Amino acid sequence: MSKIKVLIADDHHVVRRGLLFFLKTQKDIDIIGEATNGKEAVKLVSELNPDVVLMDLSMPEMDGVMATKIIRETNTTVKIIILTSYGDQDHVIPALRAGASGYQLKDIEPDDLVQTIRDVLQGQSKLHPKVTSHVMAHLSTPVIQPQTKLDDLTKREKEVLNELAKGKSNKEIASALFITEKTVKTHISNILSKLQLSDRTQAAIYAVKNGYVES
Repeated sequence: MSKIKVLIADDHHVVRRGLLFFLKTQKDIDIIGEATNGKEAVKLVSELNPDVVLMDLSMPEMDGVMATKIIRETNTTVKIIILTSYGDQDHVIPALRAGASGYQLKDIEPDDLVQTIRDVLQGQSKLHPKVTSHVMAHLSTPVIQPQTKLDDLTKREKEVLNELAKGKSNKEIASALFITEKTVKTHISNILSKLQLSDRTQAAIYAVKNGYVES
């Protein structure tokens, strides 16, 4: 089984050392590089092609949100997990819109961070419990925009979107709808195309913002 290639982007040396020290103890994780700012993170992602980036938000030269946006515009496979001290809407929402697949605070338990890395790589969206309520409060306010894009989805695509918005993995969606994971991937690809979105996290946000999440 190949290891998960992780790039750490943080301007604080102590933080990078701490993450490096702990993550190196995980048999399925390989730290392939370190960046001290967003600009360097963009460069290293292009050169090293990591599976996951642990991205700080407040960094010199280029912040984490801009770095995330640029990386996701050129690399649709890399997963970016924001790891920061900021848990407010002004930081969380822009990061998710930029393409982050996860958002964790630096007080997270080390074992939980490792699990987040594994889960995000499997296609799940992971938010720290302390920021989830803020995010949902923001997303619960419907935006005024045409619903034609959602209307373009088939009945099955809407069912997949509903499950995706609950944070389920492809495997869990397949189990819930009694279809194969390959079929789930096809539906998600069609959903992203029709909604003109770049990844499943943005699709989940779009669904919640438009009130399309059924119990």
